[in-house]
Amino acid sequence: MWCLRVVVVGLSCMACLAQAQTPVEADPLLDTNNVAATHTVAASEARGVLRARDQAMLASELSGRIVELPYSEGETFKQGDTLARFDCSAYQAQLNAAQAASRGASEELAHNKQLASLNSVGRFEVARAEAKLAETQAQSQVYQVQVKRCSVIAPYDGQVVQRKVQRYESVSAGAPMLEIVDNRTLEIHLLVPSRWMGKLKAGQTFSFVPDETGQPLTATIKRLGARIDEGSQTLLLVASLPKVDGLLAGMSGTARFEALK
Repeated sequence: MWCLRVVVVGLSCMACLAQAQTPVEADPLLDTNNVAATHTVAASEARGVLRARDQAMLASELSGRIVELPYSEGETFKQGDTLARFDCSAYQAQLNAAQAASRGASEELAHNKQLASLNSVGRFEVARAEAKLAETQAQSQVYQVQVKRCSVIAPYDGQVVQRKVQRYESVSAGAPMLEIVDNRTLEIHLLVPSRWMGKLKAGQTFSFVPDETGQPLTATIKRLGARIDEGSQTLLLVASLPKVDGLLAGMSGTARFEALK
């Protein structure tokens, strides 16, 4: 029995010695040179996202019922197009009444001035007519603003991202209606390590590859952020892009800075 145990232990020791003497194939992930190279590449890359300079959430400036909402998600529009229109019959009627009152006050003022030239009325009557005309004109201007707000006009060329309301809905003042974006004014927003500050400046170029297209683009640094995030020790970098079709706000990708390698 003891002899059997000695034989087994001896075989185990021989196996261990043989394994120790067998050369182990190098693991590329554990190779010091590869690790250094990987670290160098990673240190010169940063993730970023495309953002549009012109994007907005349009809200209602008055309370009312929507009677026109011609554009849906993804549709394009031009600057000056009507994106939404309210039922403004009440505001229009008030404007008409204010304009009629203003015309009447103007006639009264002219009449009083004529009588004053004949010494038939005093200066007080003329001044009161002038004040009444100013008041009616101010009311007319208020209603003109209200009627103008009945139509939501596109501030620039763009596309509808999302409709928050539907036609014939009644909304309150300040309610979000349409989210719009102009994908022609895209910029790259990156968060880069703060230690890169001394190596980056406006006008430098770098490569940016959007994940969605895989096509490398040459971007140019426009400006660096105004402060460093204390927690992540990162700094905002904003870069411009060449005009390329097929790019949309929200795309993400990888920026590579050759000068940092």
